[in-house]
Amino acid sequence: MSPDLEALIEQYRAGLEAEIVLLRRLELVSDRQSVASATPDFKQLNETANVRDRLTSALVNIEDGLRDVRRRLSEAREEARQLPGYEEALALHHEAVALVTKILGSDKASLESLASAELVRRDELRAIEQGETTLSAYRKVVSLSPSATLVNRRG
Repeated sequence: MSPDLEALIEQYRAGLEAEIVLLRRLELVSDRQSVASATPDFKQLNETANVRDRLTSALVNIEDGLRDVRRRLSEAREEARQLPGYEEALALHHEAVALVTKILGSDKASLESLASAELVRRDELRAIEQGETTLSAYRKVVSLSPSATLVNRRG
């Protein structure tokens, strides 16, 4: 069974390396999204969202392929631990988890930034609407009062 497990470990290691490459790219995109959300630069946010979708899709495809490999290695964990490449695969797994954690943290900060920007936008819109309402009310008052002219004709 060891040759089978060795092949599974190698397959898992190769899959993790591919995931890490994609996660590093995703980390860069996440950083760009963070900068764009602080501005907020909606064009940049849209562009990075498209890139992010492609990277995430590729990650999901790799992960789908590794699911069975991971399950089989987990079932034979004690034997697999004794084989070459296991420790390297484990280290890669931890690196991938760390990258995902970092990306999720950056995403949380971006979402908070966008939520704050939305609140500011709503407040500004509310102020504009209130200003328009005040001007409209003033306009009505001025137009209803015949004596409210800049220069009173009687004097």
